[in-house]
Amino acid sequence: MVERAEGPDRTVAPYGSWRSQVRVDDVVADVIVLGEPWIDGDDVYWLEGRPLEGGRRVLVRASADGSTTDLTPPPFNVRDRVHEYGGGSYVVTGGTVVFSNFADGRLYRLDPGAEEPVPITPEGPWRYADLRADLARRRFYAVREDHSAGDDHAKVVNTIVALPLDGGTPTILVAGTDFVAAPRLSPDGTQLAWLEWDHPDMPWDATRLRFAPVLPDGSLGEPALAAGGPDESIVQPEWSPDGTLHLVSDRSGWWNLYRLVEGPRLEPLAPMDAEFADPPWLFGRSSYGFLPDGTIVAAVRREGHDHLFHVAPGTLIGEVETPFTEFESLRANDGAVVALAGSPTDPWCVVRIDPTTLAVSGVLRRASTMTLDPAAFAVAESIEFPTSGGRTAHALFYRPTNPDFEAPEGELPPLVVLTHGGPTSNALTTLELSRQFLPSRGIAVVDVDYGGSTGYGRDVRRELDGQWGIVDVDDTIAAARFLVERGDVDPDRLAIEGGSAGGFTTLAALAFRDTFTAGISHFGVADLESLARVTHKFESRYEERLVGPLPEALATYRERSPVHAFDHIACPVLVTQGLEDRVVPPSQGEEIVAALRKNGIPHAYLAFPGEGHGFRGAEAIRRTIEARLSFLGQVFGFEPEDDVTPIEVPGIGPWRERVTPTRAAHVAARREAAERKATAEVASPG
Repeated sequence: MVERAEGPDRTVAPYGSWRSQVRVDDVVADVIVLGEPWIDGDDVYWLEGRPLEGGRRVLVRASADGSTTDLTPPPFNVRDRVHEYGGGSYVVTGGTVVFSNFADGRLYRLDPGAEEPVPITPEGPWRYADLRADLARRRFYAVREDHSAGDDHAKVVNTIVALPLDGGTPTILVAGTDFVAAPRLSPDGTQLAWLEWDHPDMPWDATRLRFAPVLPDGSLGEPALAAGGPDESIVQPEWSPDGTLHLVSDRSGWWNLYRLVEGPRLEPLAPMDAEFADPPWLFGRSSYGFLPDGTIVAAVRREGHDHLFHVAPGTLIGEVETPFTEFESLRANDGAVVALAGSPTDPWCVVRIDPTTLAVSGVLRRASTMTLDPAAFAVAESIEFPTSGGRTAHALFYRPTNPDFEAPEGELPPLVVLTHGGPTSNALTTLELSRQFLPSRGIAVVDVDYGGSTGYGRDVRRELDGQWGIVDVDDTIAAARFLVERGDVDPDRLAIEGGSAGGFTTLAALAFRDTFTAGISHFGVADLESLARVTHKFESRYEERLVGPLPEALATYRERSPVHAFDHIACPVLVTQGLEDRVVPPSQGEEIVAALRKNGIPHAYLAFPGEGHGFRGAEAIRRTIEARLSFLGQVFGFEPEDDVTPIEVPGIGPWRERVTPTRAAHVAARREAAERKATAEVASPG
């Protein structure tokens, strides 16, 4: 029931039922996904993932006169599937674009003034990523993933190849290791550097940086090891304009910036307890660039958000004042600097940065054009809290925020605990409409950086080694308990939600603990043993570090797999799954649903044809948002104000009948306590 409150235009209504400025249509239709900015001469390029076009990624060019142009017409989708996550899916030089098309995996060339791209690689079982041009030889370099022998991860071959710009047979330059990345040509064209690593390591665990001379016939000479080894992660190698090889290494315990000098040896540039890189799930990531005066601009993560630093060799010039707290894909070239940037009051944007002052000089594109009343969105509170093993974990807490509504006296809001994927990822401070959707309706949200998250150094990143399903679950529960003890949220209305690895943490928390009263799993992992058998090559042995080697640790895999403990789940669960998911296959979602059904747990299942790992199309995004809100309303006992298509949760009625009386008693007790406190304050004003 809604009633008018005393005061200017504020309505008293239960948490969850508030009318929000952020509508479902805004999240679906107004939001695009920005990625991979690039500089070529006076032009800036980037990709736009458009939900209303089924998630198709379009290459966009901003010209010097300020005009923007879509370059890739339908049905072209600029995206690749190397490692399944892709990245580095196009390159531009002299106005000529070479890009990967998602549907067929082929590379296409788009010349200046041409209306249609032309294919330059043959049809076949090949995928290409991390593209870089070599204009002097009229070719370009790429990481190629060869599926000629099938998709079995033991048969997929990764190499670095050179491909003629006009089309033709690729030449394999680097082979013999499980994985390769980052082919980078020196400015004078005489040397090629690259990264390589082998199972069971991931690139944030251990990599090797090599370089070799490029011979007159285009082949490579004898390679040399520049840095890296069994306990060092090297990422983001780049050549400076003067031909010095730079890189980011975690040899100090933090991903810091170095350059290669005579010896060869690594010289640190501005060492600090902060991260100059992100985990390379995607190809082509870039956190630093070279300025015309020989100095470096770098995005550095510290204390839960990004900072912009100005660095000279051996000297930290200083931090640059900026309104942004997140930076992605920073590029510097020909005296221009661009990046993706965001903040608690700004969605992701493509921004220009002045190469002299390093001030943001313009915004070329925003992920959302919607304008919110500043009082209408929740600004994240950074929190730290104690957790298991004497550790400290971090999170971003979003309080229910709506200038037009307030809750009845004594009521505390429900809480949704978000568990990010990866598990090597981190909570972001950027304003996202999807993140504002629940707080603006009266539902608190906490986005947890559990042990294993990045941005806090190698030691924290390795807290999940052998402890996946333990440490991450401990930390999500600790976040919820911290907020309960602080009096911020309702202890009887706690939900946990996550996707992919975060879905595994969600399901493990529900199966092995009893803190949460609802769970939402998006393409989550339920069976670790099954995942190790059927997932793609890149992650096929990731679990060896997170859980243990097979078959020696088979018992642990089964003990940690939620699917074997679903009879312990005693609360409703919402499950969503893309039917084209190659990372967490649909069989995982089907196992979850079968076990929930067998054990009589109230649940709902949404499966989306054509969607992969992460939903990109408008229909799937809309249905997931609506189902999530409908599900939480049914579980926590509020009626959403939105006119959404409800989701049917069989068995939710009997479950509610069991838990509602207990919760009602708790709410009444809290209201009595609040009234006694208010009476005491009136009686003792001093």
